[in-house]
Amino acid sequence: MMTSELLAAAQVSKAWPFEEARKLLKRYPDGKPGGSPVLFETGYGPSGLPHIGTFQEVLRTTLVRRAFETLTGGAATRLVAFSDDMDGLRKVPDNIPNKGLLAAYIGHPLSRIPDPFGKFESFAHHNNATLREFLDRFGFDYEFVSASDRYNSGGFDVGLKNVLRNFGAIMEIMLPTLREERRRTYSPVLPISPKTHQVLQVPVEVVDAEAGIVRFEDHGETVEHCILGGQAKLQWKVDWAMRWVDLGVDYEMCGKDLTDSVRESGKIARALGGRAPEGMIYELFLDENGEKISKSKGNGLTIDQWLTYGSEESLGFYLFRDPKSAKSLHVGVIPRAVDEYWQFREKMPVQPIEQQLGNPVWHLLRTNGYHGGEGEKLPVTYGLLLNLVGVLGANATREQVWSYLANYVEDANPAVHPALDTLVTCALAYNRDFIAPTLQRRKPEPNEAAALTALDEELAATSEDATAEELQNIVYEIGKDPHYVFEQLRDWFKALYETLLGSSQGPRMGSFIALYGIANTRKLIAEALG
Repeated sequence: MMTSELLAAAQVSKAWPFEEARKLLKRYPDGKPGGSPVLFETGYGPSGLPHIGTFQEVLRTTLVRRAFETLTGGAATRLVAFSDDMDGLRKVPDNIPNKGLLAAYIGHPLSRIPDPFGKFESFAHHNNATLREFLDRFGFDYEFVSASDRYNSGGFDVGLKNVLRNFGAIMEIMLPTLREERRRTYSPVLPISPKTHQVLQVPVEVVDAEAGIVRFEDHGETVEHCILGGQAKLQWKVDWAMRWVDLGVDYEMCGKDLTDSVRESGKIARALGGRAPEGMIYELFLDENGEKISKSKGNGLTIDQWLTYGSEESLGFYLFRDPKSAKSLHVGVIPRAVDEYWQFREKMPVQPIEQQLGNPVWHLLRTNGYHGGEGEKLPVTYGLLLNLVGVLGANATREQVWSYLANYVEDANPAVHPALDTLVTCALAYNRDFIAPTLQRRKPEPNEAAALTALDEELAATSEDATAEELQNIVYEIGKDPHYVFEQLRDWFKALYETLLGSSQGPRMGSFIALYGIANTRKLIAEALG
């Protein structure tokens, strides 16, 4: 619900979606002319399947869209997910069946080559359907538009004629950016060969801009050809600019690798009589070694991989944070993202409105794909779950984990705590694939063994009903006792993690003991001392 307090806070909020949205307020201080909806766009290249980059661009754009609606008290907006499916096939992807089927279609528009999966009328139609299914899965509110539909129906004919009318100006923009060899063959327009049906990379001469007629060499023969009605497509940067002008795009973000494209497409948009949209250039993802993620290298992380080991909300949270800073994207970042998401979610009800607008959860809960109460609390952290499952072993089961949760969580039932149940499943998978193979408990040093013995004695005299805080105090006091010679308290906790859990890092020990049980913890100590 819009309130004057919310609107006032949104106008000065430093959260990046609001900063981006305010660019649109400057663009249209009196609203978009004619009362038209402000148009947000995301792009997708259907030469491959949707991936985490596709998701993050739609999510982040949606966050800006919702922020703009907040700033304007509900101004009309649209989000277009655009598929560049008129692009020519450059190479046969590695991750498809029937590779030989596509080998004969190199250079043909993606929407005019067979579907190697045998389900749709073309490879592009298959990938477009996958994209829509992908976006629908997360509840995004969008309109799907494909390049092939726009080109083939004549929807882009006005834009194509505009390009031909301004052919010389576009060449003046583009030629200085190209290598000498590329300049000799470059053309803003890529005609589709009447002979081979391939997208041609050949010089083009404008014959009649209003009729859409151009002249070019087609496999040794000079031909005059109408480029309207799906008989050509535009070069990437020209296509992007034409689309901005033709569709009236007001906002589109992109990755750092397209910085030059944004600049040059913006110049072309102005040459076409329009203007570039507002937008943000975000940093790219890095793998765990700090290298740029590459689909061909396979060093990235897929949506399905993230959702195997973490929640959907944690993915959204991770993508929200610092979009202009390079981010590592590998399985190791998931546990922290899960727990930080829930920390921010729990804070929401007690934060003043100014802080709420800087809380990632405020923004995520206003996109279509996220649900839940703002103040809902996760009764067990994901990190603690992982430690529990790690002790239980690679063969631990969901039922076994819930049996331990019954000692720690009120109404410990998957139906009562569905979010926790999702994370139990994730923790089991994460432990199986990444933790269990690496756990190695070491023998305690003499001073550590003495402290462990003292801890065992204290636990023996402690009720199983002791709270996590009471148990934490017991552990804490032993670590401070000079008799056990710990230079720093953290050395004692590290010893507990390494001797009992087999890891150099671990949870708050009082919480772990309360969850795992005093008797079971004493067994761990006995094993370490044995």
